[in-house]
Parts: sequence; C-alpha cells; structure tokens
Amino acid sequence: MAMSGEAQLEALLEIINSSARLAIAEYKNHGNSVPTIHSTEFHPLDFATDTVALKKAIRPLEGACQQLCASLAPPQHTVINFAQCYDWACTGAAIRKGIADALEKYPSGLHVRELSQIVGLEKAKLARILRVLASKGCFSEVDTDTFANNRLSLIMKSSNDCSCLTGIHAQDVSQGAGALYETLTDPEYATSYEPDKAPMIYVLKQKGLKGSFFDWMKADAKRREDYHRAMIALGPVMGSLSILHHYPWNEVATVCDVGASIGSVSIPLSKAHPHLRITDQDLPEVLEAARDVWQREAPEALQEQRVEFVTLNFFEEAPVAGKDVYYLRNIIHDWPDTEAAVILRNISKAMGSHSRLLIHDYVITGANRRPDEKHLEIDIAPEPMLPNFGAGNSRKYQQDLNMWILHNAKERSVDDQIALASAAGLRLAKVYDLAETAVLEFRLA
Repeated sequence: MAMSGEAQLEALLEIINSSARLAIAEYKNHGNSVPTIHSTEFHPLDFATDTVALKKAIRPLEGACQQLCASLAPPQHTVINFAQCYDWACTGAAIRKGIADALEKYPSGLHVRELSQIVGLEKAKLARILRVLASKGCFSEVDTDTFANNRLSLIMKSSNDCSCLTGIHAQDVSQGAGALYETLTDPEYATSYEPDKAPMIYVLKQKGLKGSFFDWMKADAKRREDYHRAMIALGPVMGSLSILHHYPWNEVATVCDVGASIGSVSIPLSKAHPHLRITDQDLPEVLEAARDVWQREAPEALQEQRVEFVTLNFFEEAPVAGKDVYYLRNIIHDWPDTEAAVILRNISKAMGSHSRLLIHDYVITGANRRPDEKHLEIDIAPEPMLPNFGAGNSRKYQQDLNMWILHNAKERSVDDQIALASAAGLRLAKVYDLAETAVLEFRLA
C-alpha cells in the first residue's frame, strides 16, 4: 500500500535525521570536532582516502533534504531556482581573482574596501559576489561587508587542486553549457556523437580552434597544468581513492594504469600497497610530466623500480600484456561508444585468463524504481526517496552533462558498460559500490 503524502514527508524527515547523525558520528570518529559553516580549518576527514561511510551518510541526507524542499515549496519557487542560479559565475570570479588567497592573511576578516584594492574588483560588486557565496556557506560575512575565509572557501585557494577543477567548470565548461541548445538544434551537431561535435567544440571552433578538446588543452601550458591538477582533485571530490581500501589488492601483484595521467591514482596506490608493480601508460607528453610528479611525491617507488612508464595511444595499440589488473579511472566516460569500444577491445587483447579490468566511473541509475534493480549491485535509496538518491547523487548526473558538453560522451549505467564490454569479449564479474563512484570488474568472457 502506497504511503500517504504526509507519511512520505515524515519518512523523509526521519531519513534526514538518521543520516545527519551518522555523518556526525563519522566526523567524530576521525577527529575531535564536527564541522559547521563557521569552521575555519579543514577536518581530518575532508581529505581522507576512505570516505565511503561518510558518503553513504551524506547521499541520503542531501537527497532527502532536496526532495522534502521540492515537495513543500511552491513549484514555481523550485523551478526558477534551477535556472536563476549564478553560483558558478561567482565561484569562477572568486577563484580567478584569488580572493581566498588574499583573505588568508586576515583570519578575522577584511572589509571589501581593502579587499577590492588587493584583488582589483570594484568594492560594491565584490561584496555582491561574496554575499551570494556566503549565503550558501562559502566565505563568512563576519560583519557588514567584511568577509573571511571558512572551510568551504579554503577549497578555492590557488594551492588547492580542487580550485583548478572548479575553475575549469566555471570558466570553460560553462561556455559549452551555454551552447547546449544550439547544438541540439544545429543539423551538423544535433544527432552526432562524434567527439568533435561536442558543445564545447562548437564554442571553441567559433574562436578559431582547429582540432579536438585535447588539442586545445595541450596548446596552453597553464591550461594543461590546471587540467592535470583538476584530475588529481577528482580523487577527493568523487571519493575515488576509496578503492585503495575496498578492492582486494592483496590478490594481485601487477597493475597497469591505462590513461594514468600524472599518477592521480597510481601514486597513492603505490604508497598504500607497496607490493604492487605498477605500469603507468599514457601519451608521451603526459608521462614526461608524470615522471616529475612521481619524483616529487613518491621517489621511493622510482628508486625501488616499482613503477614503469610506457607510452600508449589506446586507440592504436594494446597496453602492456599480461598484467593482473588493468585500471581505467575516468577514461571510458571521456569517449562516445564507438571510441570507448576501441579502447576496451585493445585492452582485452592484452589480458590473460588471470587478468581483471577495472572500470572506475560514475554509474548512472534511473529515477524510477525497478523490480530488477538489485541485480546491479548498486545501492538503492529507501522509500519514499527517489531510488537513485535524487540530489544526493547530483554530481554524477551533472558529470554526465559535463562529459556531453566537453566530449560528446557520457556516464553509463551498468547495463551500458556490460554491452560495451561484451562486444570486446569481456564479462562482468563484480561491482564495487563506493557510495559515489563504482568500480566494475570485468574478466575475459
């Protein structure tokens, strides 16, 4: 029997209460305090590698809060909030002008008169930007027009890799998002899934780009550096490094990180599991930068010859053969199905009977409750929540749009991944749900 409307709201309130208490307990397990919007320092849990328990508490909390608000608020109120939201523009301006860096010397706060002189923005407009962000808990307005850093604004400091990731979204991806409708209606773009028909390419071509998104990225040294730092930041944002703790690495000896970037995952993997022999494979210019990062972050792995660097174009050749694990984090989601299938076929050629392929990405699930969901091994939200946790999983659906905007690609469901892998001679063996991302383990069919 279906719940009454009031019973649904009471159930959502119970989920909010119980989830918040679980989150509070998790913070207390990892430190002496529980963070609030008035906290001025990071909590030890903020950059822990294993955040599965916290994410499992926050996911229903965020989802139930939004569902409760959407239920009780006037509908026009909620829908206008979808469109009339310029947090990204204010965030981008704050990062590009180094406001968090400037406020670092003024822990008690600084009036916009003085702050405007430091960052070079007109004081009244600066105050309006900061007030928008402070109203969402990012920066603190300690007195009228006087602002200070807090735990959220510290993420925007130039020394924080996440400022690069956030800046790319606010400064670059936002341009492509602005052309989303045009690419839906332009005959050349509307039905195409070619990488060069992405909304971002639509915008960049109007600015004179010749080539792909990655050509554009490589053409500017600062943009390239920011992109690599952004890939590092994906670890704590997505909770990717939880894989260090939730996969049986003791069962394997060799790992090939395909599309390894500068070691975003393989460096912490080498530190957490020093018995592993790791092969990092990527394009030559990426591996050149990676060697410097490994030398700085994990010199012992280089000295002990626990890591090797082998160039790879995964569209044209197979990776190093016979490794126990082939690991793909945030690679398949960069490519439409045709290109993704080529990558998987080339990896399957390198795999032996003992090999495992790990695809580590977001996994898309529907907002409708299905009786066959449980076979997917992905957590399902309790009723009356939307089964995919609604706003509690918002980043994966925004990232799906991000992949479309940048690459004409997508995040995929478990069934999507099975279909791609099956065509490459692979079968799904196990799913590891890490509360935000998931790891799909494939073996030769």
